[in-house]
Amino acid sequence: MSMSWLITILAIAAFFSSQLAYAYDLNPLQDICVGVKDTNASVFVNGKICKDPKLATTDDFQKRVSPNTDFFASGLNVRGNIVRAKFGYSITVVDVNTMPGLNTLGISFIRADLEPRGLIPLHTHQRATELITILEGTIYAGFLLPDSPNIFKSHLFSKILNPGDVFVIPQGLIHFLYNVGKKNATVLASYNSQNPGFVMIPNSIFASDPPILDDVLAKGFQLDKKAIKQLRKKFSD
Repeated sequence: MSMSWLITILAIAAFFSSQLAYAYDLNPLQDICVGVKDTNASVFVNGKICKDPKLATTDDFQKRVSPNTDFFASGLNVRGNIVRAKFGYSITVVDVNTMPGLNTLGISFIRADLEPRGLIPLHTHQRATELITILEGTIYAGFLLPDSPNIFKSHLFSKILNPGDVFVIPQGLIHFLYNVGKKNATVLASYNSQNPGFVMIPNSIFASDPPILDDVLAKGFQLDKKAIKQLRKKFSD
């Protein structure tokens, strides 16, 4: 084979490989997107319909009609408004629902407040990596990395965090936050998605509607059905 033919073949191969490198699916921005043939059906790419840019608003310090507008939100200076007293934490969310201007920008964040021994249980964010910064208190945070050679095991990455510490949790991995201190703790968490998703593992399993068959849960967790019923009751409240 001549050198000119070799160069030509390599150039063609490089062209097609570069095209394939860009021909991947985008990360999903919502949990499901059912394909339809009806052209009159509404289309939600990001779960939202975009507003005419001419109608977008920002904060009006004169009128202060609403505390939140398209590109402004307030309230992160106080404890969260979504409370889970059972676990001892509350959160305030700033996402595309509370600040519409975040739509398509790929960012959101929350403030989480944890009482002493307060716990944000095992959960995942299926569409985002999480970066947490400790503002107050002492937090024990960790995530589980699946063991690729053995799918029945995982490796725990964890750390005791104090004010000013930053900890990253890779996208989709199961993780938790636990206040090990004697005082309230405050955490600011940012996500590289406008809609990171939140899957609370225990509730998703034991409080599904309709419920998963007792036989499946009993065998999967190696528990008797009496224990499964107790867990259903605990996580269905």
